[in-house]
Order: sequence, then C-alpha cells, then structure tokens
Amino acid sequence: MKNLIIALVITAPLFTAAQSSQNYGTGYWQQRIKYVMDVNLDVNTNKITGKQTISYTNNSPDTLGKIFVHLYWNAFQPNSMMDVVSRNTEGLVVGRANGRDITDFDRRFKKRISDLAPGEQGYCRITRFMYNGKQQQTKLYETILEVILDKKILPGATVTFNTEFECMVPKLSRRSGRDNPEGVRYSMGQWYPKLAEYDKQGWHADQYIRGEFYGVWGDFTVNLTLDKNYKVGATGELQNASEIGWGYDKEGTPLKDIPGNTRTWKFAAKNIHDFVWAADPDYKHITRKAANGPLLHFIYKYSADDDMKWQATADSCAMVYPFMAKTFGPYPYNVYSFLHGGGGGTEYSMATLVRNYSLGTAIHEWCHSWYQMMMGSNEEEYGWMDEGFTSYAESRVLAWLHNKPFSFDEDAYRAYFNMVKSPLHEPLSVPANFFNTNYAYNNNAYNKGSLFMCQFAYIVGAQTLDKILLEYYRVWRFKHPDPDDFIHIAEKTSGLQLRWYKEFMMYTLKTVDYKIDSLWEENGKTKIRIRRLGQMPMPVDVQISFADSTGEIHYIPTDLMFGEKAAEDDMPRKVYPAWRWTHDTYIIETEKRLGQIAAVEIDPTQRMADIDRGNNKLRLK
Repeated sequence: MKNLIIALVITAPLFTAAQSSQNYGTGYWQQRIKYVMDVNLDVNTNKITGKQTISYTNNSPDTLGKIFVHLYWNAFQPNSMMDVVSRNTEGLVVGRANGRDITDFDRRFKKRISDLAPGEQGYCRITRFMYNGKQQQTKLYETILEVILDKKILPGATVTFNTEFECMVPKLSRRSGRDNPEGVRYSMGQWYPKLAEYDKQGWHADQYIRGEFYGVWGDFTVNLTLDKNYKVGATGELQNASEIGWGYDKEGTPLKDIPGNTRTWKFAAKNIHDFVWAADPDYKHITRKAANGPLLHFIYKYSADDDMKWQATADSCAMVYPFMAKTFGPYPYNVYSFLHGGGGGTEYSMATLVRNYSLGTAIHEWCHSWYQMMMGSNEEEYGWMDEGFTSYAESRVLAWLHNKPFSFDEDAYRAYFNMVKSPLHEPLSVPANFFNTNYAYNNNAYNKGSLFMCQFAYIVGAQTLDKILLEYYRVWRFKHPDPDDFIHIAEKTSGLQLRWYKEFMMYTLKTVDYKIDSLWEENGKTKIRIRRLGQMPMPVDVQISFADSTGEIHYIPTDLMFGEKAAEDDMPRKVYPAWRWTHDTYIIETEKRLGQIAAVEIDPTQRMADIDRGNNKLRLK
C-alpha cells in the first residue's frame, strides 16, 4: 500500500501566483517583496542589530502614500496591548480538569509580560528607514510603525527601502524569545521589521496581541552572524553549507572550526511569506529524506533520554509525507526544518518551532505548510482557515499513520459542544485580536475550524472533499485565499451551492439539532417524521436498520444546496426532494413494515455537529 502511494506522488514545481490561478476569474493581484538582511546577534547582551534592503512591488491598482511595518517584539513591554489582554483574562475560569480550575491565562506564558525585569523585556526599533536616499517620516503605534513616504508608490512600481534596526530578545517564549523552559537559548519567530500586507481590503496593520500574522509573498536572503559555537536552524536552505558543516553538507559532519569569535550562516528561500530561526550551542542535527519529497531537518537540544524519541518522530514524519502529498498536494520546497524552541508549536514558512519531540505537534506544524504557508490566508481575520484546516489535516494524517479509518476529529467535536454550552461562545468570524477570551479564540480557530471541514465532508461527501482540497491547492497556493475563495472552489468542484454553510458557520451561533420525532405504519409501509430543533438547516442522512441485519440510507438534501451528494457507500439509498429550510419537519418512508425495523438513526457517521445526539437514534424491540 505504501509503495503504491509513493508511486502516485509527483513533485510540484514552484509555481508563481499567476501560473496557479487558471480559470477562476481575473483581476486578482498581490504585492511582492524581497528581503536581503544582514543580522548580528550578541549572545552576551541578547541584542540583535541588522540591516535590510527591501524591494517592494506594488501590484495593486492603488497609489500608496504610506506603508506599515510590524515591530512585533514591542509587545514584550509592560502595559502593552498583549500584556493587558493577557492579564485581563487570566483569572477567568473556563473549565475544570483533574479537580482544578482551568483559567483563561495563555498556557504559553510562564510569567506575565508585566513581570519582566528591564533586562528581560523585548523591543524592536528601526533606527533608520531610507527611501530614495532620504530618511522617511515615521510614527510608532506600539507594534506598528507607520512610514509616511515622501514619494508615493505608483501601481506597478518596484521601490527599494533600506533600514537599520535593533532588537532585544525577550525572556519569554511566545512564538519567540530566549532561555525557554526547555533550555533552548534562542527561538526567533516574528523577530525582524516586517512590512504589513496590503490587499483588496487595504492595509493589514494589525497590532501584535494574540500572536497571529499575515505577510507579503516574496524571497528572503538572511545572513545571521553570531557566536561561532552556536548551531542554527532556519527557514530555507543554507547557502554556505560547505563552510558550516554540522550535517548541512553531509549527514553527521561536525561544526567546522574557524578562526575568530563569530560565524555567519547564510539562508535563502523563494516564494514564502515569513522567516524563522533558532540557535543553541548544544543542538543536535539529524535529517530524513521523504520519498519523492523534501529533506527534513530535525534540530533539537540533545538529551540522552529524549534522543530516541526525536529519532522516532523524524522517522514518522518522513513516512507520512506521501499520504500528505497525495491528499493535500505535493510540498513544493526542497527542505523543511523542525526546530526545538519555545512557545509550544509555531508554524512558519519551511520551518516550525516545536517545544519537544511530540509527533502530534510535529505533524500539526508541518500541515501548516499547506494551510497558511502555501494557502496564505490571513490568520488575523480567518484563524480557522489556518488552525482549523491544519487540525483537520493533522487528524487525517495521524489516522493514516496509525492505520485507522478517518471519519471526524472527535476532540474538535467534543470541544465545540462544550463551547456551545458556554456563555463564552463567540462567532467564528471574530478577528483573532478581538475575541473576548483565549478560550473562545482557541475553540473557534482550532476546534470549530476542524469541525467545519469534517462536517463539510458530510455535506459534499468525503471523496468530493478530497477533490476540493486538491483543487484548492492547485488554484490558491502561493496566494491569499479567503473563505469565499475556498467556497467558490468547493462549489465548482462539487456542483453544489455551499455559501449558506459558510454563512451559518462563520457569522452565527446557530446550532444543528435534529431528532426522530415519531414513526408509524400506514398501508403496510413505515413512515418516520424527522424534526429540526436547531436553527441551522442541514442535509440529513437517516439509516434504517432491519431485523434481518440489512439496512438502507434515506437521504434528504437541504434546498439550500440545489443538489445532492453522491452515495458514500454501497448501502441501498433513497434520495428525497429537498427539505425546505423554513419547514421544521420532514416525513420519510420505507417499504418495510414497522415490525421489521430494528433501529432508526440520524447521521450514523456522526459527522453532523448535532448538539444533542441523544434523540438521534431509536431502537425498536
């Protein structure tokens, strides 16, 4: 089976956005950027100094008189917006586990930002911002720098900015930081001055509060200079591997000895939208080559107790790649790096920070290479398209790895049902920064987002969803899809109308709830009334099981679909006229008599997010 899967995998070329937008309308545009950065890290003071040459292409139809720059590490100051939002919810009890209250305080924080000593706080400052050889006027808004340009950028123009900057690495692990609880010296995510994205909605100058991000597609060349005894992993491919050694030139080679006190690591990557790196003097480096796929780097803090666990995770990640490529589309880059670092698990282009050797975390973060790193949706606006799609993909990959059939993400459904009962429930459409609680954000982004996909498979059929995912990959990789873009692909692929599903799931708190209302015999046939109790309409599968161990599926599409899904198995199926969403009840019938029926069940696959499954199945004696 594995050899067959491997044979089906092809290597995808690194298509540009224009090449991948075939037959899905015209007029799409996106900005383009190129960073060349020379960076120095002083491991004694924990200070970064750097220079950037930034080439920026305005592909929009608009003339730009200003730009915005993210300075993420300014969030690591007492009384910052991130600090206040975190402290405001830390005492809120959102549940109980093992006899203890669970509070809303973000588990990735080991201490408050407000408790950081002056030498532990972080910042990012641009000391010079040059355009056409002139220093530009700037205004600082905490983690956002507004740059007022003395010469506007015309549509189609490419301009060059030059910056000089300095940053202090915070002693707090949230996507980035130093000296984390796992003992890793530097975890460097969202660390450099990064131009904000400008798209059809305008500028996305979002403050750094809940940790999400959005970026401009482009190319990165990053030269990192630091203490020569430190070992580095990063986004992209190491350009001076022969000078570095340490397994980059050949598996198992040592770090090469050089004169002087510092060493420069030169990394480069094309067609990505962010860059991460990590450094520690005691890192170990191993690799695995995925069949017909990338070279996987695993860079971790060596421990004799944990080494075999890292080795096993590396083996498993290489093993699952053919299934990932077949299901979600081939990974288009040459390498991917798993970097032992801070903040739990944090995804970036061509690399991730992971807290430990957890296989589930490693696969989840690698799945982000598809959902947000290739299909570059805006995490601030649509966190569920990032975390939710990824959680769904992770569940499918782990099921395949453990040789188990996949139906739905049980943990996501369980968490969603708990959220529905909670007064903290908020709509999926709330932007990440504006959720009232971490509880609501996490449950929406991860769990309701995963449920969105599992229930979508129920609506369109599992095989059809697989076709949708591959078409979504074909059309939208290296671009910035939003929910409407995904639904448009789904509608064209399935032939069904599906926008109603997105509207109910994103913008409302309406829930699904159906019940078996009654059944009776009439003229030798059995009639069954199904009642809709919830406010969200759905197509309904009803399985009738008979005393002779046979059964049949009765399928009622909703009128909002203007069509029906194909049969998903070989069980006899009867398809009914569409259930009008304004009507609360629907009657189905079987040719069998009442005494021949053993059980009736709504949604036997349990993919529909029915909030009360207690009234979905009726057994007859």
